[in-house]
Amino acid sequence: MIRLVLGAIAGGVAQFIVGFIFWGTPLSRLAYTTAGEAENAAVQAALAQNLASTGTYVVPWPDTAQGTVLYGRGPIATVHYNVAGFPAFDSGSLIAGLVLSILTAMLIGLALWSIATRVTSFAERLKLIALFAGAAVLYLHIGQPIFNHYGWGYFIYLAIADLAGLIVAGAVIARWFLPKPVA
Repeated sequence: MIRLVLGAIAGGVAQFIVGFIFWGTPLSRLAYTTAGEAENAAVQAALAQNLASTGTYVVPWPDTAQGTVLYGRGPIATVHYNVAGFPAFDSGSLIAGLVLSILTAMLIGLALWSIATRVTSFAERLKLIALFAGAAVLYLHIGQPIFNHYGWGYFIYLAIADLAGLIVAGAVIARWFLPKPVA
């Protein structure tokens, strides 16, 4: 079991590094559509004037007759909103992200450990990792623009980044930290 814990740490660090490459470098600009300085200031002022608490908002909310009409007419948005703000490069979120990566790798490791005696080749293990990771990101990330009718670029980028991170974490565990097959 100590091998599994070490594998989760190694896999989590590998996943974290992949995440950094996608989100902590200028490559992340591929995921976003950006506005100019004046537009940013105007939207930020409108948010501050109209939304009082941190949360995720759908604007407009379509649960009334007027909301349904406004929603159908557009524009619409899903706004992940933090009323207080936080540093653009928050080291606290990096530490929490690393812990999350290690926990995620631990779950991958537990799944792989449970089949390690039946699926003994690295290639077969990697195929399972890729298929499960692909299913997860397909449903969780690509479903968003399908159901919300916007955000394709961001969610495709997010899916590719998460797919790469999950596969790398699983590959590290599958290659170096699972029990060796009995001859």
